[in-house]
Amino acid sequence: MHTLKISAIALTTALHCSGSHPPWSGSEEQCRCFPGDHCWPGHDEWQAFNNTVGGRLVATVPIGAVCHNSTFGPYDESSCAQLQSEWFFPQTHIHSSSSIMAPYFTNNSCNPFLGPNTSCTLGNLAVYAVNATSVDDIARTIAFVRRHNIRLTIRNTGHDYMGKAAGAGSLSVWTHYVNEMQIVDYNSSFYTGKALKMGAGVMNQDSFKFTHDHGLVNVGANCPTLGVAGGYTQVVTGTGQVLIATPERNQDLYWALSGGGGGTYGVVSSLTVKTYPDVATTASNLTFSPAGVDSGHYWDVVHTWIQSLPTLTASGCWAGWVLTTESFSLAPGTCPGKDREDMSRLLQPTLDKLKQYNISYNLSITEFTSFYDSYVAYNAPWNVSNAQLGGRLIPKSLIEDNSIALLDALRTLTDDFGIEVSGVTLNVSQGTSAPGGNSVTPIWRTAVFDCVLGTDYHADTVLANDMTQTYLPLLEQLTPGGGAYLNEADFQQPDYKSVFYGGNYDRLLQIKDKYDPGHIFYAITAVGSDRWYEDESRGGRLCRV
Repeated sequence: MHTLKISAIALTTALHCSGSHPPWSGSEEQCRCFPGDHCWPGHDEWQAFNNTVGGRLVATVPIGAVCHNSTFGPYDESSCAQLQSEWFFPQTHIHSSSSIMAPYFTNNSCNPFLGPNTSCTLGNLAVYAVNATSVDDIARTIAFVRRHNIRLTIRNTGHDYMGKAAGAGSLSVWTHYVNEMQIVDYNSSFYTGKALKMGAGVMNQDSFKFTHDHGLVNVGANCPTLGVAGGYTQVVTGTGQVLIATPERNQDLYWALSGGGGGTYGVVSSLTVKTYPDVATTASNLTFSPAGVDSGHYWDVVHTWIQSLPTLTASGCWAGWVLTTESFSLAPGTCPGKDREDMSRLLQPTLDKLKQYNISYNLSITEFTSFYDSYVAYNAPWNVSNAQLGGRLIPKSLIEDNSIALLDALRTLTDDFGIEVSGVTLNVSQGTSAPGGNSVTPIWRTAVFDCVLGTDYHADTVLANDMTQTYLPLLEQLTPGGGAYLNEADFQQPDYKSVFYGGNYDRLLQIKDKYDPGHIFYAITAVGSDRWYEDESRGGRLCRV
């Protein structure tokens, strides 16, 4: 086995590929080896493997086990009460080697709220995880699953609405503690300047803090505990190679990893991204509700807000907002390089409409000397552990040409079905030097906001099916040929290949077959996932179609 360190601008990844196995021909069914099968490694084999990864093999014990009498131990009333009080916070899950923030995919196998005498099993959780600290750990894990035909999963922080990090009978590469960071001087024909090189386990809040301490800022997400590299890309290839993927080296792989979905082409060990000089930033919050006012007036204000979004994004600002039948909340609006007057001007149409209808509201606008200070002040930790999602990218043309129809759909979703609507508003139309510079679905370039629909998790499939069959179609019929952000979407999306990947799917599949011809990497709705199915009649084991 030979290793090459990965380093890239906007993507540094360590990839391992299964080059010695030809792509499967479809001639017969083949399933991954499952606990209890004769092919499953024995205790001595697991121990030997543990030795090769420096004793970092972790046997999964569901964190909910303290709330049950089970083979994992007795019910602990005090520990259970503490866990229940913290269950819906990301911090409860991000340091676990197995617990994911997607309850649908755990099948209630060890639900801490179901009582001490209910079942507590692994369910879809990985059987073991390797607490990877290096590309060698990742390479050895991939070699082990290839040798024994075991399902592989990849896990970072636990943010996983699509269930990609879960898998019955699997061995997981856990990248959470691969979190080194450094500022580097990057030099290529595409970019020369300061860049941030970080391990796959670095969380969003930590990357912002690190670049801030160096007078810089990097592009990231609003959720503080989201993984920047592993959460967006996932790459070491299936042969044991560790490849460098950049716009100049392994260009096809670089392109695929830049928007083509996680858990598909390899395991990311590190990521290098462009940084920018830190900048003064203005942030704002705005909340109002229909309490005590005509509901039509409330929705007219919401309509004005939606109509203002193209102007807001054209100004280089970003907004995250939540809409329900009971309230509207902008939390927050963020404008790098803008001052209080700029922010007030962008909010003014909505504020004028609120005053017109005499609707009370709460507004705060604050100027900060840096982006990081605004981020810390206005981005509170989110409770994200009990949601089922669907989503649709809303194009600028819909707001300009048929905003009333969009408003009617949002009103039906909230008033009639009780859906919480989140709007992630930003402009990425000029995010790359060339339109085909990455594999993100081109629909992103036309979008004004990502409309995310959320319901609470129920222990059956009713709400999941309603998302697919009732809720999302209200937006889909307004955006024919449209798309969705593949990490906050409907995991049952029938036409996911076009909705998540646009016209890039066929090329992405060719690249997957090149770097993962042994099909080591599988994830729900990922490129190539339709070649496999989870056989629920056989414990959820992964089998070829």
